Amino acid sequence: MARILSPSGTLFFILFHIFILLISQAVAQLPDFVYSVCLNDKGNYTANSIYQANLNHLLSILPSQGGNGYGFYNHSYGNSSNKVYAIGFCRGDVKPDVCSSCLNNATQRLTQVCPNQKETLGWYDLCMLRYSNRSMLGVLETAQTFFWWNAQNVSSHVDEFTKDLRSLLDSLKYQAAAGGSLRKFATGSATAPEFQTLYALVECTPDLSQRDCNNCLDYMFGNIPGFGDMKTGGGDISTNCNFWYDTQLFYDPTADTPLASSPPSLAPTSSPPSPSSPNNTTTTGGNEGNTSRNIVIITVVSSSVVALALIISVCACLNITRAKRRDENYVQYNLFWY
Repeated sequence: MARILSPSGTLFFILFHIFILLISQAVAQLPDFVYSVCLNDKGNYTANSIYQANLNHLLSILPSQGGNGYGFYNHSYGNSSNKVYAIGFCRGDVKPDVCSSCLNNATQRLTQVCPNQKETLGWYDLCMLRYSNRSMLGVLETAQTFFWWNAQNVSSHVDEFTKDLRSLLDSLKYQAAAGGSLRKFATGSATAPEFQTLYALVECTPDLSQRDCNNCLDYMFGNIPGFGDMKTGGGDISTNCNFWYDTQLFYDPTADTPLASSPPSLAPTSSPPSPSSPNNTTTTGGNEGNTSRNIVIITVVSSSVVALALIISVCACLNITRAKRRDENYVQYNLFWY
């Protein structure tokens, strides 16, 4: 027997499918990494293997684990040869919701970019994600590094500009390296030639020792002025330390507040847990005919309103994302990987 939907039911049916379409569009438009690396020489995993299941589970829960309170996430999942390690790291001035959103995008995008590599890493402007079949905690690595700069050259007093920049970066390096085991991050400014203000940000992953953080940043600073003329803005990004500078304020100056509370520990197991069973519910009877009818009508109308609200929210988010991408296109950057 054919089922005829009421007007409210038809509206809900249409809105629901529009919502699903918009969600699919949003997922398909995950932003591309600034740079990503698929390390083929570190080994590959097979599709539908236990390793892939462990990787997918670890990445699915990583953004929700809260990190160490300052945007650093270090978790593992699985046992023996199927154990997966992941590190997420947000820039020190990033707010909690932005950090979580950035890592969520990274966990989805990185497996698309590197579909079967056991060790990969990807960078966005505000966060970095890497995973491997080996522990990476506390290990200083500078093999994967890239330098970026904007399009504007320093027009005059280049030597003085470079000297002022190095002095600022060295000062911030010591502050960041001495930051302790939770956070190694520092920002600051200095006066540059022609009454310009130089702004800079330096950081290390907090699992590094003070000495390793110093060494990592010294190595990065050695790439100034990059691979051409001295620029008014640029930086160097690696798996363990980063620095950024510009003559325009680019970081949040109120970045001293912790991002989130520390999460409970993640116990490693060999395979993902099975989904929990839905809760059992019971209902009590009354005037069965009229009560049931009223409940059905209210549910359909309420569902339509909720669906409409969700669609409006998704559209707003998509518009904000597109607007941000348009804004980012006004700034020209160049990348050089080495």
